[in-house]
Amino acid sequence: MQPLLSNVKVLDLSRILAGPWASQILADLGADVIKVERPGQGDDTRSWGPPFLKDEAGQDTTDGAYFIATNRGKRSITLDLQTAEGQALVKELCRDADVVLENYKVGTLARLGLDYDSLSKINPRLVYCSVTGFGQTGPRAAEPAYDFLIQAMGGLMSVTGERDDRPGGGPQKVGVPIVDLTTGVYAALGIVAALLRRSQTGQGEYIDVAMLDVQVGLLANQAMNFLLGNRVPRRTGTAHPNIQPQRTFACADGDIVIVVGNDAQFAALCRLLGKPELAEDPRFVSNSQRVTHQATLDPILDAIFITQPRAHWLAALKSAGVPAGSINTVPEVFDDPQVAHRAMLRHLPHPTAKSVPQVMNPLRFATADLRADRAPPLLGQHTADVLAELGKSAEQIDDLRQRKII
Repeated sequence: MQPLLSNVKVLDLSRILAGPWASQILADLGADVIKVERPGQGDDTRSWGPPFLKDEAGQDTTDGAYFIATNRGKRSITLDLQTAEGQALVKELCRDADVVLENYKVGTLARLGLDYDSLSKINPRLVYCSVTGFGQTGPRAAEPAYDFLIQAMGGLMSVTGERDDRPGGGPQKVGVPIVDLTTGVYAALGIVAALLRRSQTGQGEYIDVAMLDVQVGLLANQAMNFLLGNRVPRRTGTAHPNIQPQRTFACADGDIVIVVGNDAQFAALCRLLGKPELAEDPRFVSNSQRVTHQATLDPILDAIFITQPRAHWLAALKSAGVPAGSINTVPEVFDDPQVAHRAMLRHLPHPTAKSVPQVMNPLRFATADLRADRAPPLLGQHTADVLAELGKSAEQIDDLRQRKII
């Protein structure tokens, strides 16, 4: 089965994480993604380690885990964009490209003649996506940004972590670069939407994606808690601010998570705990009452769950139809039978490491395949191939290499 975007060519000028995550999604969907990197250095994330990918002899390569996580399915070429020849080659590549993706500081590519206004004159059908910390406009547009900073500025850390009055209280960042990753997903979505409209109108598009905008959007229910309830959301540890009981519970040998989503599930929970009367208690009869009286309900439940080990409660909760699960480590995630069944971990052939582990794209289609035949590329691995596709001779390519243009 053909991947959905097998007719799409992407010129990826982005580095680090948000942009490359977007282009990896497009590559998984079948797009031909040409990743442009700096000669001799490449994407910054190649050096972000340890750990590094190991070759067949067990020695570290120059590619760190960050790079390996976010560059599957791409072809790597090296180009010095500070040179006139490098800029000219980008313009040549854009003639038959469908998408340009970049995350340079605002104004940088305009100075190089590689901004949307310049490249759309060459190819009016071009979909051009810029990913930045703060967007193309506004008082902070020119400033650099990183995921950690945006988690703080965008309100995420104000609602993440244990309560201030409890041990370990205080702001926490999410354990993965969630704003970078989600920004990549939004960028890929915007690109696909623009391609869909182009198929109807023939016109390209410019897309401005800002990490801070993405994080503000991710406040979702917490933002609405404030906008409708006029209460500033606070950190609540693992407890949900709007639904109860929904948090971690300490058992005799460790913690589990219980996610009660409605009153029927709460009644089922009360029955399995041998406390059916709790479901009829006016303080707990509805979710809104349980949220209001959470401080009273919590110690009642805690005193019961601590009496038995996790396996006992997980089996009982599953039997009763109450959503619950263990708090898995990363190795335990990949050992989970459901994760294994869904083939979320695969190993792709690699030119120096023999094979490389990859956490796969979660999309599944009934009549189309994801692309899973190309490991994260070596630096400049495909430079000669891509330039040959532009009609450059072996002598011209060698000359560009000698002059460090590529």
